[in-house]
Amino acid sequence: MSMTSMVVLGLSIATVLLLLGAFLTTVRQDRKGRTSPPPAEVAPAEPPLPAPVSAPPGHAGTDYTDPRTIEVGDRIEVLGSPARVLGAMYVSWQGQQWTEFVLRDAARRRQRLSVEVHSGDPPHLEVLLWTDVPTQGMVPAKSMLIMEGVEFFPIERGTGAFRSEGDTGNPERGLLDFADYRASDGRLLSFERIQGGSWTAGYAQPLPPGSISIVHRAP
Repeated sequence: MSMTSMVVLGLSIATVLLLLGAFLTTVRQDRKGRTSPPPAEVAPAEPPLPAPVSAPPGHAGTDYTDPRTIEVGDRIEVLGSPARVLGAMYVSWQGQQWTEFVLRDAARRRQRLSVEVHSGDPPHLEVLLWTDVPTQGMVPAKSMLIMEGVEFFPIERGTGAFRSEGDTGNPERGLLDFADYRASDGRLLSFERIQGGSWTAGYAQPLPPGSISIVHRAP
């Protein structure tokens, strides 16, 4: 083979290799373009919804027991302690009305629970748990008095009519004398007597909403 023929053959082979390389490169790019999907759009993450907020105790929507619905014979809990409602006295005085429930606790001791709606804007419900205080023949003074070393000042006194239901130890109807006092630290003291009898006295503990629940209704 002559030198000229060898040169022509070499150039032909090189041309074929260049064309083949170009063809393969074009095929790869075409496949890559058809198989690679376009980037998907990602929606921005939404912030989570806030947790629901419960209504504070004592407002509409809560499920605490309304003490005004207590009835004689009910089994209730007061501050988590069981008690039974033995009787009730419904008292009225100068347009005001309140109820005094007689309770028997788990130790079979008697307690008093008073429920009263006070006028105002808006009206508010006052629930008091009373603890008996030995009076030792004391008579409620019209001015300041001292009980167990604490000074109490008069806030209200009068004579109301009452109607009793259940076991109260009092007549079915009658008159109730009362005298209420308050100490400078907010403590309450109240004297009562039925039909002109002996005075009894007790300290009052205000109860917040939700502290009373009815466990079992009277049949």
